[in-house]
Amino acid sequence: MIGLYLRRVYDLREDRDYTQKKVAEYLGIHPNVYRRYEKGIRSFPVEYIIKLADFYNVSTDYLLGRTDDPTPPQKP
Repeated sequence: MIGLYLRRVYDLREDRDYTQKKVAEYLGIHPNVYRRYEKGIRSFPVEYIIKLADFYNVSTDYLLGRTDDPTPPQKP
């Protein structure tokens, strides 16, 4: 499961031609810290998972590998 979610984070970034620096800036962290998250050296905090799901317009379940449907939930 861990490998799939890290792969999805990487693939989403690459598919949009974003750099690790761009994503790190969005999260408000240093690029080296983001690199460690993406490589699996450190675990993403929950708040970053939520922010990444919003950033990529996917569901957190998709990001975490719990579903193959990337559609985010409808906001009330």
